Amino acid sequence: MLSRLVLTDFRNHADLTLQPGAGFVVLTGANGAGKTNILEAVSLFAPGRGLRRAALGEMARQGGAGGFGVAATLCPSARGETSVAGDERDQHADAGSHIGDVDIATGALTSAPERRIVRVQGATTTANTLAEWLTVLWLTPAMDRLFVAPAGERRGFLDRLTLALAPGHAHHAARYEAAMRARNRLLGDEGRPDGDWLSALEAQMADHGDALDAARRETVDLLGARLAGETDGAFPRAGLALDGWAGDAAPLAVALAQGRARDAAAGRTLVGPHRVDLIVTHHDKARAASLASTGEQKALLLGIVLAHAELVAERTGQPPVLLLDEVAAHLDPARRAALFDRLAGRGQVWMTGTEDALFDAIDAQATRIAVGPG
Repeated sequence: MLSRLVLTDFRNHADLTLQPGAGFVVLTGANGAGKTNILEAVSLFAPGRGLRRAALGEMARQGGAGGFGVAATLCPSARGETSVAGDERDQHADAGSHIGDVDIATGALTSAPERRIVRVQGATTTANTLAEWLTVLWLTPAMDRLFVAPAGERRGFLDRLTLALAPGHAHHAARYEAAMRARNRLLGDEGRPDGDWLSALEAQMADHGDALDAARRETVDLLGARLAGETDGAFPRAGLALDGWAGDAAPLAVALAQGRARDAAAGRTLVGPHRVDLIVTHHDKARAASLASTGEQKALLLGIVLAHAELVAERTGQPPVLLLDEVAAHLDPARRAALFDRLAGRGQVWMTGTEDALFDAIDAQATRIAVGPG
């Protein structure tokens, strides 16, 4: 969990220090006070661009020097809240779990506002290594229409779920995308492209693409099985499947080599794991989630996130940090109480809302913070 969070010139916060406890962290305040900005700051401790997927320059405080900083202290005291088999715990420790408080930071300098800097224990590192220290999952109002959005939105959502179970997923995704961009540029050049160079890039795409596909499919299988076995009726059960490219249809390197002319004409790569879609169904009603009501879609999405958080805790021995933005306001009282009961004792959960009354059912041990403008 995070035991300390410091924001400097981030969004509307010039200088903010919080000391959250374990369990629920409730942020309340008027619209525009900066509650979601705090959640976004925490989300930057995961690989990627955070819950808003904003450019770095947009995160710097208006009227500030141009850069920003977000720092935190990670406390291991939350580990072990969820029981895990001894062998599995040993495997997680061997894979690189860490003991003791850890200081992490990210941000951008005024001299280079679009270049992200990441530091762990004072040493500069890459954003992808953050997944080795902390798992952060989030749910925001912008995700409410995920099931009717373009496939890329669901693929990004699946990749965040996968990253929590396979920290190396971000590395494979970055390498795959880099090789694909280089291949697309080479195919788009005038004249005959270098065949050996294309083959080398396609070999890289195949290597990392197969790893991407395998990790995604394992996540879908594990999470799908967990959802199917749930008996709690507070949230509808979702069915999960992958659609599109399948790695077992033909070796990716072969498919890429055979599709060079077609991809050159299209100006993009038309085969590979970047073409996969996550298909979600309402399990109990046996119909596509995209056809469900708006309320059902929200409940399905929340059910997926909750089941995944529990899966991560069981398999790694460490519950993820959950960021739930304005979730309570969209639930009826019964489902809201069920949400709080399910999350109690399952790690650090950050929640936002405009009214204190929304969180009356949460125990007194919660960290409650009133957020004013900036």
